[in-house]
Amino acid sequence: MAILITPATRLLVQGITGEFGARHTRLSLDYGTQVVAGVTPGKGGQFFEHGVHRVPIFNSVADAARATGATVSAIFVPPPFAADAILECVDAGLDLAVAITEGIPIKDMVRVKRAMEGRNTRLIGPNCPGLVCPGTGKDSQGGCRIGIAPGYINKKGHVGVVSRSGTLTYEAVFQLTTKGIGQSTTVGIGGDPVNGTNHLDVIKLFNADPETHGIILIGEIGGNAEVEAARWIKANCQKPVAGFIAGATAPAGRRMGHAGAIVGGAEDTAAAKIAVFKECGIEVAVTPSDMADALLRAAKARGVTLS
Repeated sequence: MAILITPATRLLVQGITGEFGARHTRLSLDYGTQVVAGVTPGKGGQFFEHGVHRVPIFNSVADAARATGATVSAIFVPPPFAADAILECVDAGLDLAVAITEGIPIKDMVRVKRAMEGRNTRLIGPNCPGLVCPGTGKDSQGGCRIGIAPGYINKKGHVGVVSRSGTLTYEAVFQLTTKGIGQSTTVGIGGDPVNGTNHLDVIKLFNADPETHGIILIGEIGGNAEVEAARWIKANCQKPVAGFIAGATAPAGRRMGHAGAIVGGAEDTAAAKIAVFKECGIEVAVTPSDMADALLRAAKARGVTLS
């Protein structure tokens, strides 16, 4: 099983005719993703063509979903318009909106979060690499790739990966695959201070998935989402969990990379988060190169087979 998406997921792409959206739509189609529609206002009735694929383009998400049965959207829309693009997904009743866009104004995201309360649509991102559910073909083709994460480094298996950092997501997946350990789903939640789905949301989904046998949780300085997830894991999760916190050498009070990576409270520092991880029984990776090995240590301690 996978969480949130499967190889059968029907995907629409908002911003499919832009250079960035088009490039990653092609990569997703090559991976085997069921891209069934594109959305670009004013270009309805045209087609996005790639190899044997001919994807119809619609003027709105509602039109695309109604005509094709798409339930998930990948959003490659410029920052000034991205909030409205997310809300289009909510109004159309999609299951999932994956906002890849970086640089959406915080005030826009606050408006989006408020409008999404009580609605059925889940948001991943913004400013995230997206999700991958590996398939069983060569280089795990035949799976579902939504966003910008490289699909070929994935391998179908039983480890769930959740991360704020795109690059560290890819690093963890590559380490696992190199060791012959596959992934159930990889979820990049993004590093913005106001986002849709957080670490704890994803951890709960992995914990409930019988085909996910172990979890890698990658966090950063800033905020306390990792601490909340760690404490929930201690109380509720029996699966082996390894964690890594980026930003151990970052100077206090300075924004580092992601908009959310700024230390403001007692639990925001890397040292504080690492201490909580250890207290909660999460095996801590000392360096990024140790993430897969840390999970193997945690699995061995619990007698769990990951491959």
